[in-house]
Formats: sequence, structure tokens, C-alpha cells
Amino acid sequence: MITLLQVATDTVHHLTDTANAANQAVAAAPQELHFFDLLMKGGWVMLPLAFLAFSGLVIFVERYLTIRKSSKTESNLMLQIKQYIHEGRLENATALCRNTNSPLGRMLEKGLRRIGRPIKDIEAAIENVGKLEVSKLEKNISILGIIAGIAPMLGFVGTIIGVITIFHDVSVKGAIEIGTISGGLYTKMITSATGLIVGIIAYVLYHILNAMVERIILRMETDALEFIDLLEEPGK
Repeated sequence: MITLLQVATDTVHHLTDTANAANQAVAAAPQELHFFDLLMKGGWVMLPLAFLAFSGLVIFVERYLTIRKSSKTESNLMLQIKQYIHEGRLENATALCRNTNSPLGRMLEKGLRRIGRPIKDIEAAIENVGKLEVSKLEKNISILGIIAGIAPMLGFVGTIIGVITIFHDVSVKGAIEIGTISGGLYTKMITSATGLIVGIIAYVLYHILNAMVERIILRMETDALEFIDLLEEPGK
């Protein structure tokens, strides 16, 4: 009987020790760190960085769709205009340009309405409209360039704040410990990385839109020269 009681007691102690060891292991296990929680450790600097990232994305999507639409509606327009001019149907050519509702269409429409005047006047009118259309296409694109420059600077501000936090905590506690400097290091590294990432993405998107606009400008200049050459042909 005594032996059975001793065995039962030893079993209970063994189970208790096992449970305690398991609890300690669970407590010692590192807590899972979610991406959102990691960003929140960056402090208040993350708010303007998030605003810059959102603004840059909205501007890119809006400009991308606008520029892409403008480039699509210009296909084969010059060929149709040339055919109408050869047939002497200037009103049809003007109506086609007006209905196209594209930068090239508005530019050629201005030239068609100036037919009969000196070539220099027609060239000047087309050039002025072209400048206005390019200005419309480039609207707000420069903001992406500003974001590309500001975001890394804000990340650097977060780095300075993190360093200040570290020195303040060390001065208060009077000792350098991992727990003392970890909060400042989180702020320092997270804001720096986020600022660089936002800046790099904005820089890439800025140049993508600029490249798209440059292609449209080249197309507009080429078609404008072709239009002027068409008017200078004998019999026009």
C-alpha cells in the first residue's frame, strides 16, 4: 500500500514538473510579430510616410490611365486626316479631330482651322496647343518626384528620433541594456527602411510616367511635322 502511494506521489510530481517546464517553454518562446505591428513601432513618422505612399499611388494610377487613354485614341488618326485633306474634305477632318478628343486631335484641329493662313501661323498655333496638351499630360507627375525626395528624408528624421530615444532612455536608466535601446532601434530602422522603400517606388513610378509622356510627345511632334509637310505640298 505504501509503495502504491509512493508511486502515485512520484507520478504527480513528474506530471507537475512536466507542466511547469512546458509553461516555461511557452513563456520563453518569442512572440510572433505581425507586419502591421512592426510598422507601428516606427512611431508617428510612419503616418506622413503612409500618406506619401497613398498619395503617390493615387497619382500614378490616375495619370497612368489618363496617359494610356490619350495614347490609344491617337492610333491611325493622322492617316485619316491625310486622306480627308487629299479629298478636300476639311470639315470632315476637323470633325474627326474634335470627336477624337485626344491631345493630337486637338492639336491637328487647331491647325486645320488655320488653313489658308501662312504656314508660320499654322505652326505657331499647333505648337501652342501642343504645349498646353503636354502640360495637361504632365499634371501632378512632378509630385511623384517630390515624394521620391521627401520620403527618404522623413525616414532619416525617424532615424534621428530613434537615436534621441536611445540616449534619453540610457540617461534615465543609467545603464546600457538591450531592452533600453531596442525601442529606439525599432524606430530608427523601420522608418529608414520605409522611407527608402517609398522613395524608390515613387522614383520608379515617376520615370515610368515620364517615359509614357515622352512617347506621346514624340508622336505629336512627328505627326505635326507630317501635317505641316502635307499642307506645303503643291496644290494645298
